[in-house]
Amino acid sequence: MPLGIIWLVFVLTIMKYENRQSIKLWAEDDRPREKLLNKGKATLSNAELLAILIGSGTAQESALDLARKIYEKASNNLSELGRLDIQSLMEVKGIGIARAITIIATMELGRRRNGVTSQQQKQIGTSIDVYRIMQQYLSDESHEQFWILLLNRANKVIRPVNISKGGVSGTVADPKIIFNAALRDMASGIILCHNHPSGNIKPSEADIRLTQKLAQAGNILDIPVLDHVIISRELYFSFADEGMM
Repeated sequence: MPLGIIWLVFVLTIMKYENRQSIKLWAEDDRPREKLLNKGKATLSNAELLAILIGSGTAQESALDLARKIYEKASNNLSELGRLDIQSLMEVKGIGIARAITIIATMELGRRRNGVTSQQQKQIGTSIDVYRIMQQYLSDESHEQFWILLLNRANKVIRPVNISKGGVSGTVADPKIIFNAALRDMASGIILCHNHPSGNIKPSEADIRLTQKLAQAGNILDIPVLDHVIISRELYFSFADEGMM
């Protein structure tokens, strides 16, 4: 190989290495951890926060490079990031199972934190109140789940309860499990909730029959079923709003 070509390959290799230098070699104010410590968490971009979770990069890419790739994979959207599973995260070279689990666990903690603040002593007045509480549990799920909200006499939330998890097109809602949970917590009313991963919020015939069946059972037990809310990523359908209860 001619000497000139060898020299060109050497120079290009050095340039590539320098462009992928470790975060440790950056100016202190540009490092995500130091930036958070010195300037506060609000100054960091989403990719920089993600880089802190990743911790370290590879021989070729910094943690911030990896974070940017993951964030791009999620269409630069935190909601989409919360929908990525372990396998999807591991498609980014340099992200192993441990890092993928860390990212997913962090997103779940954030979702649960929102749940605590929004549901605690929250009084249900309209269907939008139900949607705001339950969307964090259901809107990002790729499989159907059935939940209930247990309410006290003042229509304040006691707690949400996951009844079942199913497939892409359906899940089982056992009346015995539903009303056993309501009786155990001395609930005065319940609201049914489930998601449609397809994004189509129109209730199926099975949804309608189940709602009628559970409403009848609730009347007998003096635990009224106040609504059934179907949730997708951005929309919801309320049986009560549509006069179907």
